[in-house]
Amino acid sequence: MLTDKAVDAVRGVLTAQTETVAGLRVLVKTGGCAGYEYALGLEVEPAADDAVLAYGDDVKVFVDPVSLPLLDGVTVDFVEDITGVGFRFDNPNAVKTCGCGSSFSTDANAPGGTCSSKRA
Repeated sequence: MLTDKAVDAVRGVLTAQTETVAGLRVLVKTGGCAGYEYALGLEVEPAADDAVLAYGDDVKVFVDPVSLPLLDGVTVDFVEDITGVGFRFDNPNAVKTCGCGSSFSTDANAPGGTCSSKRA
């Protein structure tokens, strides 16, 4: 799921925390103009039913069971370019995405706002 650059970025965020944080939560929630949107957050501990992905001994990613199938095959990269700095999601399951890159749909017929088609 995470590229090496994304792991390094998460590691930096985790070590900068003054409170104990166990890992990064990656989830999909309803919203955005395409139907779903990605969300990231820091967690003190994983939920009992979370999938836990480990990157070395110090970076853990928590994914809830509802988000897990929507994130299957997703690559999360950390990008620093002229348009900004942040995490970028590449989701092979997305058939519609929005220009902002944070909203997607796995159903080409799903209602949504101004989105671009990812697949023909």
